Amino acid sequence: MFAIVRTGGKQYRVAAGDKIVVEKLEGEAGASITLGDILLAGEGSELHSVEGLTVSAEIIAQAKADKIIVFKKRRRHNYRRKNGHRQQHTILRITAIGGEEKKAVKAKTAAPAEAEAPAAQA
Repeated sequence: MFAIVRTGGKQYRVAAGDKIVVEKLEGEAGASITLGDILLAGEGSELHSVEGLTVSAEIIAQAKADKIIVFKKRRRHNYRRKNGHRQQHTILRITAIGGEEKKAVKAKTAAPAEAEAPAAQA
């Protein structure tokens, strides 16, 4: 299954297990985050509904891009300015594409079953 996710003003096509480089997101390496702004989802040529769909990702690292040199010059005016810039970005590993509702329903149904088991033994 794949999804098209929007983050940092850009769009990315992701699937489970993919690694992507996005604009800087808050979090430490090893933390998991969810990307909720999903534009499209599908499998093969079929499209699925994006209602309640989320993409789970793990932060691999917080890093910086290569340095870009900005050089300005005006001829015959003795004007030269040199500046550098390194953009910060986050490297993500996509762990799963799924819905919040399905996970929440499973958790709610599992909890009462566990509560009844100790009561039955007593």
